[in-house]
Amino acid sequence: MNKPSQIILPEAFSRRSFLKTTSAMAGGALLGALSPERAAHAAGGGDEIKIAMVGCGGRGSGACGQALSTYPIGPVKLIAMADIHPDRLESSLHNLQKTHAERVDVPKERQFLGFDAYKKAIELADVVILSTPPGFRPMMFEEAVKQGKNIFMEKPVATDAAGIRKVLAAAEEAKKKNLKVAVGLQRHHQAGYIETIKRLQDGAIGDIVSMRAYWNGQRPWQKKRADLEKMYGRKLTEMEYQLRNWYYFTWICGDHICEQHIHNIDVINWLKKGHPVKARAMGGREINHGGSDDGEIFDHFAVQYEYEDGSISFSEARHQPGCWNSVSEHCVGTKGHADISKFQIFANDPWRYKAEGAKDPYQQEHDDLFTAIRNNKEYNEAPYGATSTMTAILGRMAAYSGKEIEWDKALASKIELLPEKFAFDAPTKVNPGPDGNYPRAIPGQTEVL
Repeated sequence: MNKPSQIILPEAFSRRSFLKTTSAMAGGALLGALSPERAAHAAGGGDEIKIAMVGCGGRGSGACGQALSTYPIGPVKLIAMADIHPDRLESSLHNLQKTHAERVDVPKERQFLGFDAYKKAIELADVVILSTPPGFRPMMFEEAVKQGKNIFMEKPVATDAAGIRKVLAAAEEAKKKNLKVAVGLQRHHQAGYIETIKRLQDGAIGDIVSMRAYWNGQRPWQKKRADLEKMYGRKLTEMEYQLRNWYYFTWICGDHICEQHIHNIDVINWLKKGHPVKARAMGGREINHGGSDDGEIFDHFAVQYEYEDGSISFSEARHQPGCWNSVSEHCVGTKGHADISKFQIFANDPWRYKAEGAKDPYQQEHDDLFTAIRNNKEYNEAPYGATSTMTAILGRMAAYSGKEIEWDKALASKIELLPEKFAFDAPTKVNPGPDGNYPRAIPGQTEVL
């Protein structure tokens, strides 16, 4: 990993102030009065809210469909789209036109392509859906806040500490401008999780002394270089290839501990009302899943997160076929234990949540955002989105380095993963070796601070 020039960490981003900022996450954001620049965008119950989608992949299209499905709350319309790949934009638009025809109006002049396309799409909208690969999230969130827009951004919100610092700064600006910000950690909007966490925080199993969290499952999609070059009809630049096969490169994905396991990590932070103070971990790649197309990421992580009260969360993430799988969260207390993911508490007074009639949390998070916009309610999920993303990054840093890493030092890391320039012919920081394979982190040797 390359080191840039030194970054001085502002006092505002110390662990103490970070905890103070995120302590309000259960009750929403800390937002100021409506600024003059937002007055024109504060939609009332009957005003049509204009939506722009930035990043037209599968998750972006799903999020946009859910945003458009908030129409019973008030009228909405998709009016602009942006991506760097024309085929992704065209496919997404086609599918959304089939499912939401009367709420999609994106003519050619509002279909924006290129690395700066997001700025043009954001400019036209009241609400922006940021659903590109995670590496781009900080700069796009920053731009949307600068333009005074309400925002839904997918998780994770960054891939390195420098990105987290940028998100935190933009979140403060969003607070000043009274912008509504949602983050795609939908468990916070799932009735079973909400009730289970509340009961646990109210003492249903006594003092919580240990936690476990898992995202052990199969590897997701993969874009092979040979198939992509056949589709393009030519040899790809390294940047083109990494952008298409983005899940396998840390600068743009964050590794699967960030991209996927963040959901379970977030639940533990929610339960603990804060983030860990340090982490120690191990990880690596044991299986040659797809050769050079596996990029640089690990296929397993095992992290011990230590919280301020001394309790430990044992956290696992794994992409290995034929193994035990689990996507879940658990905790043990002085008076019982709980399977949080199954909404079940085992104690003297056992309890299990009955989910009849519960709304899809992916839809609920958009309903909640658009309700907040229409009623001008305080709403800012960026602080806990940044907290949970940084927790995942902390675990990755501990595994990559093989060292125990403290929160404050991780957040102050001077290493920036993103390339210096965004263009299809721009150089990448990580490149294949003579054998075609990419270098990977080596615990005990790799520097992360």
